[in-house]
Amino acid sequence: MDMMDEIGEVMAERQVEAVAADGARTRVTVRFGRPCPDALSEHGDWCCPHQILGLGEEGVGAAFGVDSLQALLLSVYKARLELEERARAASVRLDWLGLPDIGLTVDPGGRPF
Repeated sequence: MDMMDEIGEVMAERQVEAVAADGARTRVTVRFGRPCPDALSEHGDWCCPHQILGLGEEGVGAAFGVDSLQALLLSVYKARLELEERARAASVRLDWLGLPDIGLTVDPGGRPF
């Protein structure tokens, strides 16, 4: 089974660049699969898979929530943390439109707008 089969239907994707100290750039892609009910949950919880390609391990990770939206938001949050950790380990910085957080900031504490 290939990676796309493991993540299921990709519903969102972002491409960023890993920039090395010498200026060399490498494409990094983060993908989010469609949230789905967690088959192992006894309480109706949901799961949202994500995958990072081009910067370390390319296996599929996931986050879980009480509904599909929470699972999606937590998957975005978790993927951003994983990207930051991988960038540190590889001694690169990540760039997307010049934004320091590569546009994946999710505040899991929530607050009104």
